[in-house]
Amino acid sequence: MNEDWISVLMQLRERREPCVLLTLLADKGSVPRNCGTKMVVGREQTYLTIGGGHLEYQCIAMAREMLAAQTISPHTEHFNLGARLGQCCGGMTTVLFEPLIQPQPQIVVFGAGHVGQALVALLATLPCHITWVDERSDMFAGAPPAVKTWQPQDPLDAVKSAPAQSYFIVMTHHHPRDLELTEAILKRGDYRYLGLIGSQTKRQRFEYRLAGKGVSAEQLNTLRCPVGLPDVKGKLPAEIAVAIAAEIIAVYQAAS
Repeated sequence: MNEDWISVLMQLRERREPCVLLTLLADKGSVPRNCGTKMVVGREQTYLTIGGGHLEYQCIAMAREMLAAQTISPHTEHFNLGARLGQCCGGMTTVLFEPLIQPQPQIVVFGAGHVGQALVALLATLPCHITWVDERSDMFAGAPPAVKTWQPQDPLDAVKSAPAQSYFIVMTHHHPRDLELTEAILKRGDYRYLGLIGSQTKRQRFEYRLAGKGVSAEQLNTLRCPVGLPDVKGKLPAEIAVAIAAEIIAVYQAAS
């Protein structure tokens, strides 16, 4: 059973999900599990167990704080399993926290049209975590396995739930939807990259409307529209996708 943690880590690696590996290093007295027991904690799920109860609950919370802070250094914590921790075992244990984090851009793509299809297929080959958003569920038939697809009733939910420093690409089939998504992302402010598909004329129209909604000139200067590296030209979906992907690569390489 203890070997299961290896297959769990392999699955998470394939899905490009960061996690923290917990290992019981030492035990003294009565403890829920023996030395060497392991558990894996992801952002949303946990795998295996180090014994349950308040000890496990507290360790999960600490592991997720490490994931949120993108901590890369392992460390140990010592626990007395008494009333103060809400345990009745009475023993002591030491837990090793090993963050297994592959620094990867969190990319949210809005729109599953021709360009969206080409872009996601390309991004899926890169070291990044992709959420693909479109209300039309039938558009995701060819989604790569590692890509998370989402069909929310309100795409703004995807803006709210994305982690800080995310990369956003807005390219829906509806200009008013592009506008409201762009406004929400700009006002959120903690993004790493925001690209909007469209011409210079579209940018000028959006700037006028967004300024009327309280978006500052400084915020508008962070918007990439037309999106993509200007030296990569072309109007085919694949050509546009290459230009956008190249710009994202340049941004995340500069950040790292």
